[in-house]
Amino acid sequence: MEQQQATTPRPDRTTDSFGDGDLGDAIDVEQAEAALVEHYPRLVRLAYLVLPPGASRGRRVLTAHAVVQRSLPRQRASTRDLPLPAPRSGTDASDGPGYAFVRLRVLRAALATGRRSRLRLPALPPPLPQVWGLRLFPRSGGADELALDQALSELSAPGRAAFVLRDLERLTAPDARRVLEAAGVSEAREALEEAERAATPAGSRDRSLLESVEFDPCALQARPTDLIRRRQHFRAVLAAGVAVLVCGALLGLPGEGWGPDGAAAPVYAQNPAAEAALDPGKLTKAPATAWKTAARVDFASWPARGDRVDDRALLRRALAVWARPGAGVPVWATPGTSTGPAAGPAQLLFAGVVDHAVVVLLHDGLRVVRYAEAADAEGRSDGTGAALDFARADGASAASASALVLNRTQRNVRYLAAPWVTSAHSVDLLKPDEAGTRLAIGKDGVADPVPFPSADAKCTSWPALRMGGRLLTDLGELAPARLTYGSPGKPGEVKGPKARAAWARTACHLPAVRGQGVRTVNSWEFAEQPVPGGAGTAAWVCTRAETWRGAGSRTLAQFQAPAPGGQPYAPGAVAARAEGGTACGPRGPRVLAGVLWKAPDGRWWLLAAGSKAVSSIRATGGVQGEVTGRLLAVPSKAGDRAELDGQLADGKKIRALR
Repeated sequence: MEQQQATTPRPDRTTDSFGDGDLGDAIDVEQAEAALVEHYPRLVRLAYLVLPPGASRGRRVLTAHAVVQRSLPRQRASTRDLPLPAPRSGTDASDGPGYAFVRLRVLRAALATGRRSRLRLPALPPPLPQVWGLRLFPRSGGADELALDQALSELSAPGRAAFVLRDLERLTAPDARRVLEAAGVSEAREALEEAERAATPAGSRDRSLLESVEFDPCALQARPTDLIRRRQHFRAVLAAGVAVLVCGALLGLPGEGWGPDGAAAPVYAQNPAAEAALDPGKLTKAPATAWKTAARVDFASWPARGDRVDDRALLRRALAVWARPGAGVPVWATPGTSTGPAAGPAQLLFAGVVDHAVVVLLHDGLRVVRYAEAADAEGRSDGTGAALDFARADGASAASASALVLNRTQRNVRYLAAPWVTSAHSVDLLKPDEAGTRLAIGKDGVADPVPFPSADAKCTSWPALRMGGRLLTDLGELAPARLTYGSPGKPGEVKGPKARAAWARTACHLPAVRGQGVRTVNSWEFAEQPVPGGAGTAAWVCTRAETWRGAGSRTLAQFQAPAPGGQPYAPGAVAARAEGGTACGPRGPRVLAGVLWKAPDGRWWLLAAGSKAVSSIRATGGVQGEVTGRLLAVPSKAGDRAELDGQLADGKKIRALR
């Protein structure tokens, strides 16, 4: 977003920000051109938002650029009858009469285009710019941007113009109404009311979504059109190449002096924020002791570590590939994580050689980004050996920011420990009685490698990492998942014998949540049940995996039967699985589950249990039974199917977890 210029108010103007006229009687071409060049991205964004959404995004981008480029007057223009803003001071100050004049011409042209589209008149291609052989379109945003785009598409063209003037340009309602009227909108008041009624997602009223890359027609992606026809017609290929050169000249080329960008794709557009994010000299670095005095201890308080933190060439390549990964660069992201470029200068966490790779870890407040390249292919322009990983890290705390993955091989994982971590041990979750192996942590925070958890069906071991009392395990993310034990309202560390035994019988079920962006996994023993026949006591355990993005949590209920002889930590039987919902979570710390169980004497039973809030359980269907309390045991047969429901102490119903 361009910086708005504050000006000094004239003493002869009224408090109304629009008047009938006297800001200098005319705007010359040079003044209008200066305003257009200075605020070109802002004007193109305005046109893009007002234009009809029915056309393809690529056509809409080209039309928005054409509307702005054709808004320059051919000669000196009078402003006497135009509602231009008086200069104002403060953060919402106008950008001067030149900008207001050009903005009005852009708004008129965009609304006129919308009227032609509504009348279904044939759309002629804009004189400039034109691109053949390529489809240019803005980068896709997240769910909020898509929701805002849908909300804007349901508005009329005047409604969209009113929305943009109010929420992007920050005009007051009277000012926006006068601009709309000057742009030819006959029912400006109704347009403002329509914009006010628009059902928009959170954040769209404070410019954050309107200024995102979803609505930035100057930050573009390029894709080919019909490749087969272009190959058949050589002339079309030649025309496409010329168009790409013209487009490059229009949008500008990167400044000289930065050197090669390695595996980065070509630059399509520039803006000050994007250029700042590409400059290694603008990377932020926290002091070594920042975490000791930080108000919130998380990744933002990590210092920059590693033997390559001052290697500007490496950092430049990492930032360039982040912004524009080339075709040969594999990009991996946890679910719900944006892979777009940084909005501004990022924070450097690590840069150095790890095993046989050169690794850079960056943090932009919302994500952790890992750039890696093979040490023997460093800086190759074809991108050989480069890779990019993204993971959500917003809302991290000291507990969830204890470590990050630096390098992962087929057998081992090497972590970068948080600066407040002073000890680390490698443990096997399936051997809760063993203390584990102490790991050395170097002065740069790099820990000794630990085994990578195997996903084979045998599940003979499950390596984990104990750092500063916290238990972590690798689930395929950049940040290891934290394992906890206890009530969902207040889970604790996995310390006591009971907690370790529960996780020993749960660990082999963790592959079900691998690669899902998991932040924490909590196991909770919600009931104990004496099993029929005097065979001992079974434990009912609910395990819930929470993600960094909030959505996508997974819950499973286990029936951990009395351990057979010689197998004290045999995996529990999964009684039910669920995705989403509140069961076993802090918002809904209650659960009901059931299982068919074969007793040692060969008889089958339907066993069910609920958490403490459950006051009665009823079984219907293939097995009939009802009990007051939260434990149910009913004789059954192999293959029986039953429906379970219960009642809570407050009278509400609860369904069994499925």
